[in-house]
Amino acid sequence: MVRMGQWLTRYVVIDAVLVAAAWWLAFGLRFGFRSLAAGEYTHIAISGFPAAMVCMLMGLFLARVNRQTWRFVSLVDLRRLAGGALAGGLLTAAAIQLMQMPGFPRSVFLLFMLTTVILLGGVRATARSLGERQQAQQQRHEGQQRLLIVGTLAEADHALRQLKGSARWLVVGIVSPLSDELGHSLQNVPVLGTVQQLDQIAHVKQTRMVLLASPPGAPLRREMLMHTGEAGLSLLTLPDADQWLDAEASTDLRQVQLEDLLGRTPVALDDHGLTELMSGKTVLVTGAGGSIGSELCRQIARFGVARLVCVDVSEYAIYQLEQSLRRSHPHMQGVYLTANVREAERLDAILMAYKPVLVLHAAAYKHVPLMESQNAVEALRTNVLGTVNVAGAAGRAGVQRFVLVSTDKAVNPTNVMGASKRLAERVVQDVAGQYPATQFVAVRFGNVLGSSGSVVPLFSAQIARGGPVTVTHPDIVRYFMTIPEAAQLVLQAGLMGRSRQIFVLDMGEPVKIAELARLLIRLSGKTEQDVPIAFTGLRPGEKLYEELLADDETTERTPHAKLRIAKVGADDSAVSGQVLAWLNEAGPAPTGEAVRAWLKRQVPEYQPNDSTG
Repeated sequence: MVRMGQWLTRYVVIDAVLVAAAWWLAFGLRFGFRSLAAGEYTHIAISGFPAAMVCMLMGLFLARVNRQTWRFVSLVDLRRLAGGALAGGLLTAAAIQLMQMPGFPRSVFLLFMLTTVILLGGVRATARSLGERQQAQQQRHEGQQRLLIVGTLAEADHALRQLKGSARWLVVGIVSPLSDELGHSLQNVPVLGTVQQLDQIAHVKQTRMVLLASPPGAPLRREMLMHTGEAGLSLLTLPDADQWLDAEASTDLRQVQLEDLLGRTPVALDDHGLTELMSGKTVLVTGAGGSIGSELCRQIARFGVARLVCVDVSEYAIYQLEQSLRRSHPHMQGVYLTANVREAERLDAILMAYKPVLVLHAAAYKHVPLMESQNAVEALRTNVLGTVNVAGAAGRAGVQRFVLVSTDKAVNPTNVMGASKRLAERVVQDVAGQYPATQFVAVRFGNVLGSSGSVVPLFSAQIARGGPVTVTHPDIVRYFMTIPEAAQLVLQAGLMGRSRQIFVLDMGEPVKIAELARLLIRLSGKTEQDVPIAFTGLRPGEKLYEELLADDETTERTPHAKLRIAKVGADDSAVSGQVLAWLNEAGPAPTGEAVRAWLKRQVPEYQPNDSTG
């Protein structure tokens, strides 16, 4: 504290000396330094000097200029300095006018303000420049890794700001996709060439490290990945906002991941509305240990819930979630319960005990081939009966909002999993009629990158084994989004939705699974010669193209750009009772054929596809 006080005192003293110099400099500029030295106007300058010093220092003090640290001065600090000088100059003019000094030149006031800004700002800028040069020299001696930035000047500017002061990275050049930016420089870093010349530039600059400054999902990122895989360059990217906020996550540059190549513009959430819905209240999530469920829990924790009730059938998954949330949100009250959504009485007890305002139902079986034959009845018991139980318990407990996490496979389903989720949507609409005080909605979206059971972990494991990477068909396409994006849109739909509505998420452009496999192979640092792709044929119940019904003919727009409402008529049939009756009648082991036949009667648009070709 003593040392800090000494530095602050030193700053103030230097500022006072500079203000005094600015006053005399203003007179010299106004009347000429020779005339001032001859004493022609010295008496005027001396008579106004005390008032000028007091008023200017007072203006700077009011702008808190005395608290600035010169070594880290920024444009914001310089704007504050200019404001303080303006205030000081106006105070000086007012004081001298009150002193009624005849013949005092008014132009001196403007010159006084300008010279004050120039002298004080110049000293600060010099201090920062010297500090940065000293730091750069120290870092060069410590052996930084040389780095090229790929992106436009605007993108490179953002990256350079993030890397400023880094002890690990030394940026040696910028490679721009725009030829007209060649020859420019940014923060003394030159634009060395275009992306077509990257290999040559990397060789000349003796580096294999490349930072992609373009935003996630930009075409340049995919182009660079396919280009640099054979060149042996290592692609890096800046950490995202969540990593900066996560105390456990590294905020250094990281390897490019699949999400960086397929990601899109971040979701714009109604933070005020979600905070109002959840802050200080209780929220319950089923399937909380799964990929979507756990991300829902992490997103919900951001909105200041008083209590988050996490329900999952897996003991290990709920334990992992508990450990993660306790580290990241130590002050949040979490309740971690192992329970099966098939058990209605257990769910009733939980919801009656905790009385949540919002229930997010993410518990489900979702693996298409596994649910297609021997496990078909399990899809019904978890996906449909489970939804009957959770939705009914939510209605009886007086929950404000209930959200079912559904899937694009519920649209014109060709498999048991998709048909069971479509029937679950009908269940939600049915239960909504029984409990009008609760808003029951469903949200459909496609595949989620990295979720359990998705192709990404499967492909990654196959690549690690040396291949082949198995793709069912060269033309098969799927919609993808990141786990955080899916969770955020589920929350947004839950806030906006009205009973019996089914929301469809904007999944962007579909991606060929074969292209996805190629991207993952390149991300692993290998080529298709190292890890081949093998096509195995469509599996039972699998479509070439998933449908989201996200066009103007089949959906209605909402105020949110990434959410639409499916034009699906509300279901007036007592489907919940029919589900319970049939499962009781079918017994513990109905055949897959029996399950599919019953599903076909309940979901007319269900067209089983047993093709394996």
